[in-house]
Amino acid sequence: MFPTLRTLLARPELALALLTPEAELPEGAVDAAVGWAHPSELGDPTPFLDAGHLLLTTGTAFREGGGPDLDAEFADDYVRRLRAAGVAALGFGSGVVRPVPPELVDACLRHGLPLVEVPYRVPFIAIARTVADLIDDARHERQRWSLAAQRAISRAALRRDGLSATIDELARQLGSWVGLVGVGGGIDREAPAGRLSAAQLTAVTDAARELLARRRRGSRVIDADGVRVELQTLGAGDALRGVLAVGESPELDAAGRDLVDAVIALAGFALEQHRDLGRVETRLRTRLLPGILAGDAAADAVAAELWGALPPGPLRVAVAADPGESEPALERLGSGEGRFHARDAGRIVLVCAPGDDAPARLAAALDTAVGVSGAEPRERLALARDEAERALAAAGAPGVHEAGGGLRALASTPEARRLARAELAPLALADPDGVLLRTLRTWLEHGAQYDAAARELGVHRHTVRNRVAAAERALGRELSSFPARAELWAALVAAGPPPLPPVE
Repeated sequence: MFPTLRTLLARPELALALLTPEAELPEGAVDAAVGWAHPSELGDPTPFLDAGHLLLTTGTAFREGGGPDLDAEFADDYVRRLRAAGVAALGFGSGVVRPVPPELVDACLRHGLPLVEVPYRVPFIAIARTVADLIDDARHERQRWSLAAQRAISRAALRRDGLSATIDELARQLGSWVGLVGVGGGIDREAPAGRLSAAQLTAVTDAARELLARRRRGSRVIDADGVRVELQTLGAGDALRGVLAVGESPELDAAGRDLVDAVIALAGFALEQHRDLGRVETRLRTRLLPGILAGDAAADAVAAELWGALPPGPLRVAVAADPGESEPALERLGSGEGRFHARDAGRIVLVCAPGDDAPARLAAALDTAVGVSGAEPRERLALARDEAERALAAAGAPGVHEAGGGLRALASTPEARRLARAELAPLALADPDGVLLRTLRTWLEHGAQYDAAARELGVHRHTVRNRVAAAERALGRELSSFPARAELWAALVAAGPPPLPPVE
């Protein structure tokens, strides 16, 4: 970081005095970076100056006989040119040729250029040497920061979830938001979470998808609803693995960008490893699927150890056509949550509990049809897959299509669905979140057994009992008899699954 004019004013050995009050200068003028100190006695030194320089002069060019007279017009033109060239400040050595001209002070105030008085005893070389030393110190400090940050990033990469730890550490070092957009175009990881609004995240993911769609390495800087974000693809051009997004940060100088480049390399490597592991996992899931469907204890044990155990039953099987590149959607469905999924023979096969909304989320994520079997015991899951395949074959549009046969097929007609949803409308009005509806489905699927339904829902049996009672009041009927329960179950089947939000 370069020193600022305020830094130089605070150096007692320089004894600089600000002649243009800070309150009358543009905001931040005194805190502007000073990239160098350069003496010149030319009437127009701007061809030899860069933006951010501190110009030092004794006013020789203003002296009568040695240059134009310093009238107000000359002073105004002189300062205007300096301001246009981006000069950070003007230092006037008083007493060498003349005291500080008041016309110069007025011109500097008029154009918003800081003017400092350099006392006679302070040589310009002392100011130039101080600026050079401060710049050198700042560079060494940034190098030390960069080395320490690189070590912190390397340590983070060695942690158990090295990719997430690396993203977190980069965000901490830069003091900014950092996000990783996966190949599916969604935010895979971010730090700190919640820093960006939904609109800002949408702008980031939209821009990332455009980069990924080009199928070659690239970068882009966007304005994400008021926040500057830099995006850089990860991986080789013919096999992109995602996009690293970095929010605006004062640390993004050369050292900060070196740190970002290191993270890009680490993240690309980690994602490549993740892809290779994903291929192995996909093959393993495919090999385990027949055993899972057959109720094989060994297959169940392996799946339980790796991804979590399936519930004891009953279970449903859902199938969908595999469009390829479906890993992001399957990852967001998650494992270890009482479900198992695999890819097999051009199909995505999902085994889940009856109350699980994973089939609907899968349909929404892939915008495809999903056939779903009825609830079956563990030993009948192979038959359940066949049932789900028949439901998929009969599907005519994206969404969840439950299997039917015999009388159950009659319940799948549009008229039956309309009548069923009208019958359940009072429950929907009383229960906008769908808690009572899900409880009723689970309770009926478990033969109206409160304990079994409570275990499935993860609540106390009294909670299930109270919810069923609330549903009875909303529907205006008692559910103590089998005919009443059968009629309600038929309405639930005919109505189909309730609308569900898409996968984020």
